[in-house]
Amino acid sequence: MTIPLVVGTDGSEASLEAVGWAAEEAVRHDVPLHLLHAAARDRDVSDVISAASERARNDAPTVRLSSEVLPADAASALVAEGRNAFALVLGARGLGDLAGMLLGSVSLAVAARADCPVVVVRGAAEHRGTRFGSIVVGVEEGEGSGTAVQFAFREVHVRRCRLVAVHAWSSPFGAFTAPQTLSWHALEAHRRPPAQVLDDALRCPAERYRDAPLSRRVVEGPARRVLLEAASGADLLVVGARRRQGHLGLQLGLINHAVLHHAPCPVAVVPQI
Repeated sequence: MTIPLVVGTDGSEASLEAVGWAAEEAVRHDVPLHLLHAAARDRDVSDVISAASERARNDAPTVRLSSEVLPADAASALVAEGRNAFALVLGARGLGDLAGMLLGSVSLAVAARADCPVVVVRGAAEHRGTRFGSIVVGVEEGEGSGTAVQFAFREVHVRRCRLVAVHAWSSPFGAFTAPQTLSWHALEAHRRPPAQVLDDALRCPAERYRDAPLSRRVVEGPARRVLLEAASGADLLVVGARRRQGHLGLQLGLINHAVLHHAPCPVAVVPQI
């Protein structure tokens, strides 16, 4: 049995945009699409499911579709569903979120807790399709980006587009910083040249996906700014998330929070395995 791509829907315009994006994604990967509506309060949800189903079939007529309604907290229900999902897809904001919020509370909670990749569909309509023919993946020092890079290569393969791998770096040696005052971890993180950090992260998946057009960018500067600038010409931004030692959930960090709130295109948060 093929595990489904799961999309959360609550009747909001943002959730319908997520349904449309997810329907096309499910067809690309040849997986079923499962519509999930979860709400702690009882109410008539027939219109919610009908609208979501209609949007999915309009955007991807061949999609294999199923639906489910759960009387439960939305974030908890989605996280539980994600334990047996290809990925979770959510809108940037739902009906219950306050006006002016950049990112809805449910989307942020799910991105921080899910065991599978979570895609938050945000940005203008031109960024929610394939117009730019480009996917950006952020590569950090260490092992936190491994599954994110694999996810990005897989997306590029099915979309037949270009992958832009970006590694942002900054020197630990400021004008008033002596090397002996830095911690061992800070020094260790800068032993490898930035270009080598990027090459090491890409080597294995690039061998597997030899047909994927690949661009490498090593940019000195804050990772948040570098990734948001790169995403301005992308259809999807992919970032990794580390497991927190001794705790449930993921360590989203400042960079992930920044891109989830401000990226001009959909953002995929991929947990480290």
